[in-house]
Amino acid sequence: MKTLLYSLVLILTVFSRQAFGQDSRQSPNVLWIITDDQRYDAVRAFNRILHDREISELGYVESPNIDQLVTEGTTFINTYCQSPGCAPSRAAMHFGRYPHKSGVYEFEYHNNLADHVSPTLPEQMQDLGYQTLHIGKLGVRLKTKGENRMVPAPIYQTSIDSKTLAKEGLCDWGKDWIFQMNGQRLDEPFRSVEFFVNSEGEVEYCSQEMEEQGYSPSGTALATVSKYDLLRHYNEKKGKSIASGMILSGVSPREAGFTRDGYYVKALANYLAAPNGEFSMGDLTFGGVDPNKPLFCNLGFDFPHTPVLPPKDYRKRFEKQHYNIPDFDEEEWDKLPDQIKRQVTNGYSDHFSEEEKQKMTQDYYAFCAYGDALIGEAVADFKSYSKKHNQEWMIVLVCGDHGWKLNDHGSVSKFSPWEVDTHNPVVVISSDKEAFPAGKVVHDFSEFVDIAPTILAAGGADLDQKRYAYLDGYDLSKVADQSLPAREYIIGESHAVTGPRAYIRTEEFLFSMQIRPDKIRGKNMNWAKSASYEDIDPSLYHYSVDPKEKNELAFDPAYREVADRLRKLLVSEVLGEDRVEVNWGGLKADGTTVFRNHQK
Repeated sequence: MKTLLYSLVLILTVFSRQAFGQDSRQSPNVLWIITDDQRYDAVRAFNRILHDREISELGYVESPNIDQLVTEGTTFINTYCQSPGCAPSRAAMHFGRYPHKSGVYEFEYHNNLADHVSPTLPEQMQDLGYQTLHIGKLGVRLKTKGENRMVPAPIYQTSIDSKTLAKEGLCDWGKDWIFQMNGQRLDEPFRSVEFFVNSEGEVEYCSQEMEEQGYSPSGTALATVSKYDLLRHYNEKKGKSIASGMILSGVSPREAGFTRDGYYVKALANYLAAPNGEFSMGDLTFGGVDPNKPLFCNLGFDFPHTPVLPPKDYRKRFEKQHYNIPDFDEEEWDKLPDQIKRQVTNGYSDHFSEEEKQKMTQDYYAFCAYGDALIGEAVADFKSYSKKHNQEWMIVLVCGDHGWKLNDHGSVSKFSPWEVDTHNPVVVISSDKEAFPAGKVVHDFSEFVDIAPTILAAGGADLDQKRYAYLDGYDLSKVADQSLPAREYIIGESHAVTGPRAYIRTEEFLFSMQIRPDKIRGKNMNWAKSASYEDIDPSLYHYSVDPKEKNELAFDPAYREVADRLRKLLVSEVLGEDRVEVNWGGLKADGTTVFRNHQK
């Protein structure tokens, strides 16, 4: 009887897997880690692989835990993001689609009403039998139709997000709307107020507006600047502001382990330690893991995104280091395309003093070192859980949703197509060493759109099935074993700050261009096909001989043929008939307007 029941269960399991395009292998637990705004040179192993040096060209970096993962897994060293901005980059990863296929180009709230919208990675993993968990930063601004308005679309079964924890005081810094003070609701709420949570758990607001209206003690904002030694980004002409501008340098008000990122690691540990039970974070209660189901967890760290606030002990160690700050000169500025000048101007930092440049660079790498320690903790907890339950496992580490400039090209921030903004290696570590061999380095191009198909395939999905046809990327295990042809180039697109601009990178060159004269979706979709060379605001760098991408060649006659060839290739990729642009309708419940590029 037992044999008959077992056979019936086995048949039903195989049938269920086949129905969802899943093979019969054991589905591994998957931990998908994404860091935020992390440049690749913050990892020693990547510097060693790419440049044959132990540290960054700028100076000292510390990353023992990621370095260890590189020895244990397969590193896709030439992975590039699809958009150098948080939200569109994370959308590309979660949908497995290029921006010109998903219609998500910027920081817009998008919804799942449009007929071209595909399932997200966690939704597909749930269909494959996974329990899905998200902790920390998500960045996918997906909404759906509620009863009377658009509401957030939950794509993970359990979500322990950064704002939820911050409202419980489980953070060192946060930003939120303030609707009430001292138990009384405000007639006019304060928007996006910064607050710090000190080591005693007390909240310190940093808002001049709240001070002016008597809701916060006078001088509080100025006090936080001094207390936490904050350096905010400031405009050369307007000067410094007490309570506005990105925090590029400072010290966390809390000890290591009790920052925003520290609490994310605690949340994962608590979840794994509560099988079929519950656990608490502040006054909130969450359900724990089900050991009878494979786990898919997205751990979204905030480090080293602003505010750059390393814990005191990390900051103290790194302030002893001297960094070689990238230089910037008028000759480079004069040659920059107008769109890229816009980004450089927005994040301009070359007017900072040498001391300020040193501090922002020291604290950035200190923050990365602290984050590396947290990654080590999360990985250890995840491996321990998987081994305890005798389950296969896989870790996918994405080093930054994009990069970050530290006065490179005279700027901080991201949003430009340069190497420092877009090059983000990926490491895959698996108990299946055949699929992802230990210590292997793959130099072929890979892209962020490869992450979804890689995780789905590991989870048992048959990517040849029609339900996965929308995916734009490759299964990285096939890239690693060279069963797929190597990419000759990567593509991407960025609209934030610069305005609509697409880029293409080959082994030798980086070419980018303006793809429309404005930001109006669905209008002038084919403008760049016939616009003059001058109007597309071109940019060209000979990367193989100019790795710092400082010598602009777009109007060098000797390179015009190269630029024309890359323009044609880029246009065919991002402005083809499959391009989608969406008027998301202000997220009204009556739907969206989708524009498809069917024009010749």
